[in-house]
Amino acid sequence: MQTYFDSTYIWGALPQLLSFLHVTFMVAGLSVLFGTILGFILAVMKLGTCSAVRKIANGYTTILRCTPSIVLLFLVYYGLPAIASNFGTELNHLDTSIYVVITFSLQFGAIMSEVMRTAYEAIDRGQYEAAVSAGLSPAQAFRRIVLPQAFVVALPNFGNSLLELMKEGSLAYTIGLIDIMGKASLIISNNYNSHSLEIYLALSLIYWVLSILIEQFFSKLEKIFSKGKLVIKTT
Repeated sequence: MQTYFDSTYIWGALPQLLSFLHVTFMVAGLSVLFGTILGFILAVMKLGTCSAVRKIANGYTTILRCTPSIVLLFLVYYGLPAIASNFGTELNHLDTSIYVVITFSLQFGAIMSEVMRTAYEAIDRGQYEAAVSAGLSPAQAFRRIVLPQAFVVALPNFGNSLLELMKEGSLAYTIGLIDIMGKASLIISNNYNSHSLEIYLALSLIYWVLSILIEQFFSKLEKIFSKGKLVIKTT
């Protein structure tokens, strides 16, 4: 049992944790990629004219947003192999990271669908109609007028969602993924649970730096676009 605080464990743990940072980035990056694609599909369904399709998309979003990340993680990790086994398919050999990416892609997609939908609806419909009246095709009006402005509106919420994904991704260690959180747990276990405070402080430092960098990056993007550096061509 830990009886004293030793800061050397913080600096000693940092290199070990950072060596697994690529796993955290891989999981987050793939989850953002697939989640954004899923979110776009759901947003299109929500903005469509078919009420049944809208209800399906809204129902999916409600269920996923009301499900805790760790519960969803366990449902995917234990549920997919169980379902697949009923069809004669074995999934237990799959890498743990695949289940993590599936989980957070599903969750991120639900969040992104609302981000995209609200961003689209925030754009004045009159601008689209004016562009079409000026001679642009509907596709050109959407690509040149609506999409750039919707992107700017969605940017802050996208950045916040990415930050949440980075933090929620730390739960992946509960099913055995060895990322920076999983490595921290291994270090503590190898130390017989001694100096766990120092290890978690080292882990916190990494998450703090990552969060600040992401926050600053999106803040700069917002300033660039808000100053009118995004040029929308209508000709």
